[in-house]
Amino acid sequence: MNFQEMSEKEILDIANPIMDNLMEASTNIDHDRHVRDFNKRMLKIVTRDHLNKVCVKYQEEKGFFAQREPVAVFRRPESAAIVWKQYYTKAPGEHVAEMVLVYEDGRFLVDHAMVF
Repeated sequence: MNFQEMSEKEILDIANPIMDNLMEASTNIDHDRHVRDFNKRMLKIVTRDHLNKVCVKYQEEKGFFAQREPVAVFRRPESAAIVWKQYYTKAPGEHVAEMVLVYEDGRFLVDHAMVF
């Protein structure tokens, strides 16, 4: 899979539902659902305890995820990095959501994801 051969729309059509799931699962603090599209590297990092701590903290400070708008898609042969403008229900202003998407074992998987 060469991400440089894919259009921005094709990548966003794959990445948006994955990010939607990540955000909904973190809102519900549902580890199994949250990590369903993670590659092996990410599965080692995002343990059940880690997810719980991160979610409780951001929900107390920022509220829940609200609107998200794509900003950029960066294509490399082996991956795509997607950046969104992210809003929260309590924290004012614009925040950043990002994901690195890879293709492994016949699936599109998350190799990195963060909201800050």
